[in-house]
Amino acid sequence: MPKISLIGAGSVVFARRLLQDIMCVPELSDSTVSLMDTDPERLELMGKFARKLAIDTGTNMTIEVTGDRREALAGSNYVLTTIRVGDSFERDIAIPLKYGVDQSVGDTVGPGGVFKALRTAPVLLDICDDIEDVAPDATLLNYTNPMAIACWAIADATDVPTLGLCHSVQHTTADLADYIGAPRDSVTGWVAGINHLAWFLRFEQDGVDAYPRLFEAMENPEIYSRDTVRFEVMRQFGYFVTESTRHMSEYTPYFRTNEDLIDEFNLDQIRQDLQRRTARVDDHYTQLLEDANSDKRLIAERSEEYACRIIEAMETGRPTVINANVPNTGLIDNLLDQSCVEVPVLIDKLGFHPMAVGEIPGQLAALSRSNQAVQQMATQAILDGDREAAFHAIALDPLTSAVLSLSEIREMFDEMWTAHGTELAAYT
Repeated sequence: MPKISLIGAGSVVFARRLLQDIMCVPELSDSTVSLMDTDPERLELMGKFARKLAIDTGTNMTIEVTGDRREALAGSNYVLTTIRVGDSFERDIAIPLKYGVDQSVGDTVGPGGVFKALRTAPVLLDICDDIEDVAPDATLLNYTNPMAIACWAIADATDVPTLGLCHSVQHTTADLADYIGAPRDSVTGWVAGINHLAWFLRFEQDGVDAYPRLFEAMENPEIYSRDTVRFEVMRQFGYFVTESTRHMSEYTPYFRTNEDLIDEFNLDQIRQDLQRRTARVDDHYTQLLEDANSDKRLIAERSEEYACRIIEAMETGRPTVINANVPNTGLIDNLLDQSCVEVPVLIDKLGFHPMAVGEIPGQLAALSRSNQAVQQMATQAILDGDREAAFHAIALDPLTSAVLSLSEIREMFDEMWTAHGTELAAYT
């Protein structure tokens, strides 16, 4: 039976989903799950919950809990990473906002996303070093953002087989089914691009093109108001994108450059979103605490996450197709070679097999490449320890460059760098 290691097990939402998913697969009932986190309190709680869940669901799963990363990784077959490294609203969001760069999330793109990459990717590379040393047969399933930059750096610097996983394709498919009034299991999509800028190249219901119905639904003001940015992008570029309206608005220069646009597309959500995310995490932690200490029998239900589906397919040989982030080895012809792209991937007993898409429509490739320029320079900054490359990454960001002059970008960049103190001392 496989050993599955979760690095960042203190993530109360994701770790719970993973554990429940695994315990729904009978063939994985004798697996070992090793939980590791740097927060002892959260780690202890997740371990307690995991052991109770294993007992209540009748599995024979072995639960290991450790604060030692190499111990957690040793002999692992599958490693899942869901870590946060120094994320800070004050540094990543508030400083750029002071200069006029109004990010909505700031963890995968823009100034916030680049600085998150500078902090986070080196830790992921350290994890990969450990994997190569103590778990040479492991497959890495990375959930940590910024996804494209992190996976690009991992592919360039290591030999660890890696899939970058997100749930935007699953969530968007459900959204599209809702917009056209179709059952979720009746719609399918052929999706490719880059993470958070992947495109529904085909959208069908029961094998019939459903795009005409989606364009018709967009004309309904109530439906349009629920997804303003994505519908506007579809209206102008012809295809629906995978990331949410709130997040998609910061990937382009079209929606967040002034207050009128922000009001028009109902995007004045920074503080509300921060408060909502904080409250949601607190609610999940409270629920986890209650469940772990309750006499109530816990029940495992499958989520939409891909990780367990990958493990199940590789262990049982029952194939599945997911969307994942992988190196562009001829998969999308008009995106950067060796960049990180998101494409359909077949998973089976032999491992994972990314599918070639060919060219995507030129306007979609161009929009994606504007973000790939940021990803390329950020990856160079990480691999070379190059502070100036990090500045160039932010200077090339579509939203930032639409708002600020180069000298203003430099001033903002320097202030963000100073706010990190010694955390970025490895960069010169």
